Amino acid sequence: MMPLSLAEAGKPQIIKKIGGSPEMKKHLEDLGFTVGGEVSIVSALGENLIINVKQSRIAVSDELARRIMV
Repeated sequence: MMPLSLAEAGKPQIIKKIGGSPEMKKHLEDLGFTVGGEVSIVSALGENLIINVKQSRIAVSDELARRIMV
């Protein structure tokens, strides 16, 4: 298991765990990040990652991406 921020770009990953405070977990779930869901990194732009999740592209900070374990 590793943080999503360290995953290889373009390779589909399965979310195994979401860490952080209850508010942060709820925020990530509202964006579509759920345990068992598939995500992939599209690109990295500075401190942000563009992530494909549920047929959408979402920009998340490196800090949030470190809370998502794949």
